[in-house]
Amino acid sequence: MNGIGVIRANGSPAIARTFHTLVVQPTSFCNLDCTYCYLPDRRSRRLMTVPVAQACAGSIERQDSDCPVSVVWHGGEPTATPIGMFRDLLTPFETLRRVGRVRHEIQTNATLLSQRCELFATYEFGIGVSIDGPGSLNRNRLDRAGNSTVIRALRGMQTLHDAGLAYSVICVVTPETIDDADALVDFFTGLPGCQSVGLNIEEQEGANRTPVSEDAAYRFWHHLVKCRVDGSPLRIRDLDRLADYLAATRVGHVDHHTPYEPIPTVSWDGQVVLLSPELLGITDPRYGDFIAGNVLDGPITAILARAGDLRYVAEFVAVLNG
Repeated sequence: MNGIGVIRANGSPAIARTFHTLVVQPTSFCNLDCTYCYLPDRRSRRLMTVPVAQACAGSIERQDSDCPVSVVWHGGEPTATPIGMFRDLLTPFETLRRVGRVRHEIQTNATLLSQRCELFATYEFGIGVSIDGPGSLNRNRLDRAGNSTVIRALRGMQTLHDAGLAYSVICVVTPETIDDADALVDFFTGLPGCQSVGLNIEEQEGANRTPVSEDAAYRFWHHLVKCRVDGSPLRIRDLDRLADYLAATRVGHVDHHTPYEPIPTVSWDGQVVLLSPELLGITDPRYGDFIAGNVLDGPITAILARAGDLRYVAEFVAVLNG
């Protein structure tokens, strides 16, 4: 069997044997019906059980690393999980959190935040909100009846701010909004409590969906860089990372051989996929269901140890090896 830490030609592992990010799906259900959503099971109200959460916490405890692990509650709408059940899922991680080995994060659409702020504060959550812009720029984030959700999301972000909870934003930029950089910058700059925004240009995931053109993407990023140079106070994570990389390159501190983070993602029933949360629930004629194992059958480190036998992982490593 081939482990995920397949050795590069230069002798370093291509993918890390331990993980610093663990994506966890407390429920498959989402109350929204975004046009670009990749989750096929988002109408089903399936809920994670405590044994799955215990197995996830045990995997963190058993791995040979003292680095803190970000446990990211994501995939579906996490706040659709009944609050008492969500507390039960957090309990297995609590000893690790208190000694600094776990930090919780959540990605939410912010429409169901009633009575959640106390929980977020108690467990010191990092909070990410998904919203694509003001008014019609948020047109792809609809509820089940096809109605806009922007007002509800704004109300949720105000609730976070009023509770003293800072948050970041993830915005999906689509072919319809790629030319609206100024409107996006103005909107996110004015959000109370928003610390930063991450901008994800929509990937083409269907034959009937026109992708963002390379020229349009270039114009978009060029304009955002100009806004930064001209003094915009908005923190854009993508530009921050680029600036950090360029600064490190200038002083020779870039390590091009750092192993790739495996990003294990655990579904509500314990199934594990690797390398991208977007593989969860997906099947493909060539690669199957992308499942690397189940945490109820063994720790994530054991799943990583045999992951090189998976075709999609082996091909990914081959690309990393050049």
